[in-house]
Amino acid sequence: MRHSRGYRRLNRTHEHRKALFANMCGSLIEHEQIKTTLPKAKELRPIIEKLITLAKRGDLHARRQADASLKQDMHVEKLFAILGPRYKERQGGYVRVLKAGFRYGDMAPMAIIEFVDRDPSAKGAADHARTEAYEAADD
Repeated sequence: MRHSRGYRRLNRTHEHRKALFANMCGSLIEHEQIKTTLPKAKELRPIIEKLITLAKRGDLHARRQADASLKQDMHVEKLFAILGPRYKERQGGYVRVLKAGFRYGDMAPMAIIEFVDRDPSAKGAADHARTEAYEAADD
């Protein structure tokens, strides 16, 4: 029986799961929409919603807690500067998981996880800025 099994293990060790979700949270904060498998998206939702709740609080202790679970400082900055104020009046439900068919290679169920009221221009904005800077350096 499956009583009191708190989370999906995803065939990974605890350290691997922790690193995986830290990286996925960072990517979701940066791009505001990512495509992944459905079980990973369902496990990511409570993690990212707790980070948004920390960003809504906005104090130093909340920033340090978020910094401990995210890998890069730029993600913490965006979380507290943009996403926290954006969802200040919202009571919960900051992300949505949309089913997106099946992956071609192994028929794994895929999903798109995105922020509610997301900024569509945020997806790939860092990549566009990096290529523009590279092209400007060549001139």
